[in-house]
Amino acid sequence: MGKAKNIIVKPITSNSARRIVKQLHYSGKVCANSQLHFGVFLDGKCGGALQFGPSMDKRKVQGLVEGTKFNGFLELNRMALADWLPQNSESRVISVCLRLIRKKYPHIEWVVSYSDATQCGDGAIYRASGFVLTSIKENKTIMLMPDGSTIADITLNVGTEKWSKGNATYWRQNGATNLPGFQLRYIYFLNPDAKNRLTVPILPFSEIKRRGASMYLGKTSV
Repeated sequence: MGKAKNIIVKPITSNSARRIVKQLHYSGKVCANSQLHFGVFLDGKCGGALQFGPSMDKRKVQGLVEGTKFNGFLELNRMALADWLPQNSESRVISVCLRLIRKKYPHIEWVVSYSDATQCGDGAIYRASGFVLTSIKENKTIMLMPDGSTIADITLNVGTEKWSKGNATYWRQNGATNLPGFQLRYIYFLNPDAKNRLTVPILPFSEIKRRGASMYLGKTSV
């Protein structure tokens, strides 16, 4: 673990988390419905933030684990860490956050998160942190806009200040295209018994390469 063991993770305000995520996350975007916000500190310097909250399609995701209450799971919405943090920082901060959630919110049985193997990576951090892989699918939700920026199609459908002229369908007809790639879904069980109620198969990690979904730091690999 090295110097990563000296990292301190503690709750921070939503405003602070949003500011950090906008600065450090590859998308430059925050998740508006996040509810839990953790700051990452080393030697008194802030080096990142993690945001947890409900999934966008909460009712659908809830059914991944039978018997889950509506407030019985969380999604890791954003994790943004500075490049200067030491090796193994990602797994360290995830581990601490999960311990804090288990201790303070015992009704939370599991945490879901998604890897963007279209722009970022295939989830090596989650695999190293004890998550299981439950889905690999082609990602048809990330759109390349006419000005070269990227945005999730659901955001266009909700409406944004910059792209207020039309929804995703409108922009697909006016120069926007879907970025090719994959989205991977991972789940961590805070309550080990919940794993027995999983309603979808656990996929072997080798399936990522087999399906051509491997990506590291935004670059596909074979």
